[in-house]
Parts: sequence; structure tokens; C-alpha cells
Amino acid sequence: MSKVTIIGATGNVGSYAAHAISINPHVHEILLYGREGRDALLKGITQDFIDSFAARGTDIQINWTTNLKDAAGSDIVVIAAGTPRTPGQDRLDLALGNARITAPLAQTIGVVAPEAKILVVTNPVDVMTFVALKYSGMKPNQVFGLGTHLDSMRLKSLIASYFKVHVSEVHTRIIGEHGESMVPLWSATTIGGIRISNLPTFSHLPVKEFISSVKCSGEVIIKNKGSTVYGPGEAIASLVKTVLGDENRILTVSAYIESEVHDIGDICIGVPARINRNGVFPVTIRIDESEVIAFRESVEKIRAITEQIFSAIEQ
Repeated sequence: MSKVTIIGATGNVGSYAAHAISINPHVHEILLYGREGRDALLKGITQDFIDSFAARGTDIQINWTTNLKDAAGSDIVVIAAGTPRTPGQDRLDLALGNARITAPLAQTIGVVAPEAKILVVTNPVDVMTFVALKYSGMKPNQVFGLGTHLDSMRLKSLIASYFKVHVSEVHTRIIGEHGESMVPLWSATTIGGIRISNLPTFSHLPVKEFISSVKCSGEVIIKNKGSTVYGPGEAIASLVKTVLGDENRILTVSAYIESEVHDIGDICIGVPARINRNGVFPVTIRIDESEVIAFRESVEKIRAITEQIFSAIEQ
């Protein structure tokens, strides 16, 4: 049985992720962490969860803390702390602000829970994953980010709807940045085991509209209801389940790569990875040349931002 710590548990995503994780049969304890001064809110959220568990019949321990040392013994630590991007805010400014939050958190986790796996949710997630990796001092397989996992699921849903098939029949993924330069892998997309390009109706697929929809999905949800909650929360819970269940599933997450994708690497970015109890292991793949070019551009974009961030926070 496992312990999961949620950093940023007073936020919408962090609190819903905790609720989604609570149905995981491998989890026996959830620790909700928030910054000092949020005691009353943490206490209220915890009691609400206790009532929810009682109504549902869930036998799970849930606690709250403002001292990250209490994360000792965690099997997974989810970092969902940080500030969301505001309209018109420069991406570099967002990255710098959240890096200054993520770095000390990761550093503490590396000391108090050195055997844990860190799942980074804070945006820009690819950059924050690299920050968490470096400041925690953990091995690359121990630190990963939500990355393009949810983006891939969004594309999967659109394709399933277009072809009028169950979502389980669609296998697709998006690699690269969780953002504008994301790269859909049409070369690796299948429906019912058949490569999508071998289906006559593929020529009519509104590819540009689909990718635009995926890129704008979060922004549209935020505009309409204020924040994205359920999608990210369930995506986080599914990754936690994959790790703790030792499932060996191949999912697309932000992970440190060396040369797994056409010898491109030394960065944290969205790639297919085998995920189990030991962590996250990027899969060596070969993709179409146009996808390689797009992926390389995405990598260099994230690399440039990452280098700027490290230069700023290390001064």
C-alpha cells in the first residue's frame, strides 16, 4: 500500500486530483500539503474528503500539513503548486515565477523522500519537470511531468468521435511541448490496429482543426468556467495508478530523454515512456521525417526557455 502527497492541494487541480486518486486501491494514505497560512482551508478540504469517503465507503487515510517534511515515506509526490498563466503574461515570466516555487519544493522532496517518484503538473510543465529533476537530485526515471498525456487523450477523443468508434479502439499520441509546438504522431496513430493513413476517410480528417482544438482546449475551458479541473485531475490519477499498479503502460509524459527520439535529447519533454513502479522509461522510437523536424523545433524551444530559467534562478 502506498502514500501519495499532493503539493498544491488547496488549488482546484490539486484537490480534485486527490479525490480522483482516492479511488486507487493501491493508495492507503493521501497527504495534502499547502503553504503556511492555508491551515484552515487545508483542514476544511480534509474534513470534506473524510465525509466523502464515509459516504462512498472508502477506507483511506487522509491528512494535511504545511510542513513538507511530513512527505517522508511518500511513494509519489505530485507537484501542482504554482501560479496559472494570466492573459497577456509572457511565458518566460510564468516559467521563472513557477521555477522559483518548484525548485525548493523539489530540493526538499529529494531529501525527505528520496525514493519517491515526482509527478510535475505545474506549468510550463516541461520546463518545471527539468527544474524538479535537477533540484531534487533524483534519477531521471524518478521525475516526470503530466506533459502531453492529456493532450494525447483529447486528440484520441476527437478521432474516436470522427470515426464513430469507441475511444479504446484509437491509439494516438502527441509528443513535444505541452503547448504551441506540440507534435501529433499521425505515423503512429491506429484505429482498431489499422494505421489511420490506410483508412480512406483519413483524407477528409480535419487535422488542422483537431490540433487547434487540442491546443486551445485548456484556454477555452478556462474562459468558460475559470479553470481546468476534471481533465487534468483524472489524467494525474491515471498516471499515479499506472505507477503504483506497476502496469508497464506506454503513455506520453514529460520525461528526460538522452537520444531516444532520432538522437535528440538532453531535455525534459513529452515522449512515449514505459511507466511502472520503478518510474518512467522513455521508449526509443522512429517517426516520419516531418515529425522529426517538428519535434526538433519543439525541443529547441523548450531547451532555450529552460536554459534561460536556470540562468535566472541560479544567479
